[in-house]
Amino acid sequence: MRLDNFDLNLLVAFDVLLQELNVTRAAERMNVTQSAMSASLKRLREGFQDEILTQHGKRMIPTPFAMALHPEIATTISELRSLIARKGSFQPERSDRRFRIAASDYITTVLLTPLLQDLATLAPSVSFEFTLPGPASQARLANGELDLLLTPQTFAHPDHPLQTIFTEDHVVVACARNPLANGALDAAAFVSAGHVGVSISGRYTFAEDWFQMNGVERRIEVHVPSFVQAPFMVPGTQRLCVMHERLARFMAARLDLVTFAIPFPIPPMTEIMQFHATRKEDPGLSWLRTHIARMAAEDTLVRSGEGR
Repeated sequence: MRLDNFDLNLLVAFDVLLQELNVTRAAERMNVTQSAMSASLKRLREGFQDEILTQHGKRMIPTPFAMALHPEIATTISELRSLIARKGSFQPERSDRRFRIAASDYITTVLLTPLLQDLATLAPSVSFEFTLPGPASQARLANGELDLLLTPQTFAHPDHPLQTIFTEDHVVVACARNPLANGALDAAAFVSAGHVGVSISGRYTFAEDWFQMNGVERRIEVHVPSFVQAPFMVPGTQRLCVMHERLARFMAARLDLVTFAIPFPIPPMTEIMQFHATRKEDPGLSWLRTHIARMAAEDTLVRSGEGR
């Protein structure tokens, strides 16, 4: 097979097919029709003279050749994306670059929203694509689909650089009229109360993980897939909700809520931003990381309208 006769876009299709092991899901990921993805698989088979994926019952199984090739192709794609994105020096006032970031709605609310207000003037044509972090986020970072992953350090990819954004404590949120808010909340009252729990993309959060690992069993009355949804389940009820302190303060100023300390020694959470190792010298990404770090060092809640 000659390189000048090979469509390099097929490498992206190869990477997604090997991740999904399903033509339909791969087509959805690449925003193409199923027939177009099937055609790409056919061309890959012809180009590499290998089946790439074989049908086994209802599942598709990668061939040994495809499994051996996949890590090299994923690395090549990431390096090519970095090369294309670099485009020499980065001029934010002229750039139309689109940054792809995985971040929870919590970090989007307390950090990225005020950041975008600043960048709207500094880089008016730069755009952003935000997705929620999930089980596939590490793989998406590794294959170059994400520019940045913003996540607790415990969920970071082990093979790529990271930079600390800030540390965050957790607090309890309750309705201002909840009797438990009028005095010290001990451990017994905490676990016997009804709670609002949060899991994102089927994965426990930092606080939920800590409770699970330390055998603290709460009575979850409402489960939601979003940090921002959670405090809206609390006003007018006897429920409690464990939240990030920055988001809790932000929401308490807008809802009929009070915050107080958790009666358990939950350690502070370290929030980080992570990027692919090949993009360390990417001037556009370096510019964005600098602004995120600067914003994190400021009181973003005041800028978001808490009014303290």
